[in-house]
Amino acid sequence: MPPQHPRRARIAFSDAAAKQLENITSEAEIHALDRALVVISVDPDVGEPLPGETAGPQLRQYTDEVEAVRVLYFVTALRTVVVVAYIEV
Repeated sequence: MPPQHPRRARIAFSDAAAKQLENITSEAEIHALDRALVVISVDPDVGEPLPGETAGPQLRQYTDEVEAVRVLYFVTALRTVVVVAYIEV
């Protein structure tokens, strides 16, 4: 029996993040962002929790300093969807 691989979380974008995504035109920036999103989808806990309200989903920050990418996101209750709130490339 082949080894089981963990299931990836699906990535969704807030309206603000979708607009930011539309403005990214550089191939290098797109590649860097793709790599960061793969990391987050495989392990949604990889980012650092940001201080703030605890009533809603915990906002997290993932920073890849090699690729110069910063993503703010939160994970849904069932841990199947990561909603990206902000992108900085």
